[in-house]
Amino acid sequence: MVSALNNIKVIDLSRILAGPWASQMLADMGAEVIKVERPIKGDDTRFWGPPFVKAATANQPPQAAYFHCVNRNKQSIAIDISKAQGQQVIKDLIMQADVLIENYKVGGLKQYGLDYESVKKLNPQLVYCSITGFGQHGPSANKPGYDAMIQGEGGLMSITGEPEGMPMKVGVALVDVMTGLYCSNAILAALMARHHTNEGQHIDIALLDVQVAALANQGMNYLATGENPDRLGNGHPNIVPYQTFATQNGSIILAVGNDNQFRKFCQVAQCPEIADEPEFATNEQRVINRNTLIPIIAGKLVLHTTQWWVEQLEHVDVPCGPVNTLDQVFNHPQVKHRKMVRQVSNKQGDLIDTVSSPINLSATPLQYHSASPDLGQHSKQVLSQWLNYSDEKITQLYLSSIVS
Repeated sequence: MVSALNNIKVIDLSRILAGPWASQMLADMGAEVIKVERPIKGDDTRFWGPPFVKAATANQPPQAAYFHCVNRNKQSIAIDISKAQGQQVIKDLIMQADVLIENYKVGGLKQYGLDYESVKKLNPQLVYCSITGFGQHGPSANKPGYDAMIQGEGGLMSITGEPEGMPMKVGVALVDVMTGLYCSNAILAALMARHHTNEGQHIDIALLDVQVAALANQGMNYLATGENPDRLGNGHPNIVPYQTFATQNGSIILAVGNDNQFRKFCQVAQCPEIADEPEFATNEQRVINRNTLIPIIAGKLVLHTTQWWVEQLEHVDVPCGPVNTLDQVFNHPQVKHRKMVRQVSNKQGDLIDTVSSPINLSATPLQYHSASPDLGQHSKQVLSQWLNYSDEKITQLYLSSIVS
């Protein structure tokens, strides 16, 4: 079966989450992704457990569940790039590649001759994607950047959490995930541009830029008013009612997006007169008068179970849903129908559960052919098939500990 990115070769020099998230997307689409790791330890996230999918052995580091969320469909080669021979192996790979992804600090690869200005001389058609905390230039360019600190510095935490509580980060490394998504989009755009220019280019992606861009309506709310948005807990700054409410036996998300839906909700809640009151009749007025309206709605929703409300409101097309735990999510009939969990096999033939990509292509469907690799699992294969290295040269690299 032909894949969307058939014959695209990617060198992944990135670690942790943002870069590997991008390269996994490309791998799912059919690109051949070579994950370059440090000998002995490999990617840091191999150790980020428990839980672990595989325990450490005499010859292999452990494999945390975290590592497996982002490294399927890849080949692993372990190379010591601090040594000249290791750098040459990377350069030889680059000459065969279409894309390189890296997340070293600004200028960190220049000492190895692997910065963009150096490697574009080897391969002018290479698409080179650099991921940093703050970008390749500017007063903060040399600062390290991690997801949680960027959620804070980029404003997301200031608008997340209860009004009287502490600023809160999101429950997953959302900035890293969004950065990976922006990277994969930029890489695909650069590959398309290459058809017109016959040249590659340097992509500069910063976690802080991504977070600022992803402020979305809240960012525009500030630009329109000059006022800092308040934390609203699970409420929405621009739509009311659009938040969680307690029910008789749990919680429900009520997502009323227009005035007609609000009127239908009021009918189900047996308070149709509320929809006619001037201070609640339009979304604008409901936002202005949220502190009056929300307690009234809360008093209605607590009278019945979550299931009762979902059934009644779905019947009249009012958007709502339960607040599910992950066991409920993965047992959700729609999630199962959409095959959002698949099984992939590792080197030993064991089947590993993986969370599917949400991308569904009709003619070139995504593939799930292998679990995250063991460290250096494909070193010999890559050196032989990509670079046509002789057995003697490969053996020499192993004996000198350049490759493992």
